[in-house]
Amino acid sequence: MAGIAETAGQRDELLTPHLTPVERETVQDRVYGQLRRTLINGGFAAGDMLRIVDLAERLKTSTMPVREALGRLVSEQALEALPNRSVRVPLITRERLDDLERARILIEGRLVALACHRLTPDDHEGLKQTNRDCEAAFERHGQDIAPVTSEINQRFHFQIYRAAGSQVLIPMVESLWLQSGPVVRAAAHIHDEQGGLAATNHHWTIVAALEARDEQAAVEALANDIGRSFDLVRGRLDTGDEAA
Repeated sequence: MAGIAETAGQRDELLTPHLTPVERETVQDRVYGQLRRTLINGGFAAGDMLRIVDLAERLKTSTMPVREALGRLVSEQALEALPNRSVRVPLITRERLDDLERARILIEGRLVALACHRLTPDDHEGLKQTNRDCEAAFERHGQDIAPVTSEINQRFHFQIYRAAGSQVLIPMVESLWLQSGPVVRAAAHIHDEQGGLAATNHHWTIVAALEARDEQAAVEALANDIGRSFDLVRGRLDTGDEAA
């Protein structure tokens, strides 16, 4: 045992000189965080070109942290780098839609199943309030509600997912939502064009299943909710119109 302790101690001694204090949050982290949130909430449309100089001007920062943040988002497949060194939000294709939908239903369905027996009555009431907030947003904002409802929709889903208690699956879902942002945006705008159709009915079905501790019904309701958005965009693609 002494030999093991000594080896660990030697390892720590070797590592220590290479560790230095770090800032709590760098400018690059803040830029990355803002771009990430904007993507998740559908602030960028599919095919949007993201120019470093323009973003730096809007964010009141230099180009370096913007370039680094965009590089991180490219590595996370939220953005794509083009041959001319420009960066854009990926186009929505049928193949990408199908792939994202399958992954989201699989992983988010597992989180709903885990959360089903962990959510408390207070959690259920919180979900109901979030859904009421979404309904109120439709009344207040009329047809121009896509940014508002996207944010509320995210809040609703992650209230459930965090209750699952999985530190491994949550980052996976966050990555999928990051990649799905343009799809959510497109679906929300299609809702607006169709007269403000909301996701609230699907959410009420999810809440009812969770309150009943009906794991299978909750997972099915979630799959229907996710599928609704993807089907709207898929239908737009099938007609030959641009989904953005």
